[in-house]
Amino acid sequence: MSAFEHGFPFDPAYGRTLDQLLATPAPAPPDGFDTFWQARHEAARRVETAPAVGPQEEERDGFRIFGVSFTSVGGLRLGGWLVLPADGPAERGFVIGHGYGGRQETGPAVPLPLPRSAAILPCVRGMGARSRRPGIPGDADRHVLHGIASRDTYVIGDCVADLWCAASALLELVPELMTPGGARLGYAGESFGGGLGALALPWDDRFACGLLTVPTFGHHPLRLTLPCAGSGEAVRARHRDHPEIMDVLPYFDAATAAGRIRIPMMIAPALFDPSVPPPGQFAVYNALTGPRELHVLTAGHVEQPGAAAEAKGLLAAGQRFFAERLAPRP
Repeated sequence: MSAFEHGFPFDPAYGRTLDQLLATPAPAPPDGFDTFWQARHEAARRVETAPAVGPQEEERDGFRIFGVSFTSVGGLRLGGWLVLPADGPAERGFVIGHGYGGRQETGPAVPLPLPRSAAILPCVRGMGARSRRPGIPGDADRHVLHGIASRDTYVIGDCVADLWCAASALLELVPELMTPGGARLGYAGESFGGGLGALALPWDDRFACGLLTVPTFGHHPLRLTLPCAGSGEAVRARHRDHPEIMDVLPYFDAATAAGRIRIPMMIAPALFDPSVPPPGQFAVYNALTGPRELHVLTAGHVEQPGAAAEAKGLLAAGQRFFAERLAPRP
């Protein structure tokens, strides 16, 4: 039953109870899943990201905010923001992914998950003015289909690599985040950024923990049966005309990838979400085999009564989660 009145021609709760959502499994991996992603990660780690920091753009909430650019796979120069503490050195580092609307010129949302932190907030290829590139669609419905005919050309794989390269750029710019035991970064991503995070985190040991909010790309076989108002509807339409894309989509399944994550994770899925069907979100959480926390939201991608209080509660939960798992740099 839907959580509240809505105008969608389908049920954004998809008739599932919480118990049913918690029983949604992840699909089995396709042949060569691990090898495919390990090779992508190794290639991204070889990239000389050559980060460049622009002038300070603003200062607020205890942070200084700068424009930043860096090189990712394929030689693409991407943009975003670098956030540094206003006073003193950074004690922790974060890579923060964005939703499928991209990041606009309004800059990053602060505060960060923890004070006295450094963070890079990249715009992945094609998304937002700072990473708009010829030949890569900038709107979600076309972006999600770009290169989908092959696992080697699908843009989602390159967007995951953009996150790995962003981490490399952050560590080059803020070398004090490196410790004798290596880097210990946190990852936070919502919706599109949540799905990319699930795909990125199994392979990169520089990340110590992650928070994924209403993550997309979970359980593609199920998603193809569920109408939605998000980018998944464009994938459903493409699949109707080109069913062969199911040879590609399993390599980009966030729930399948989540089964390979071993670091502590917090997942914040929604019970009601017209843009990212909740069964796929919960499949990401259900697949985790390492330390995990569940923070259930009433709704995602819509305004609803109590949304401000729920967002405040999620922020507090995320801050506690990261504080417990990311020890300050000595």
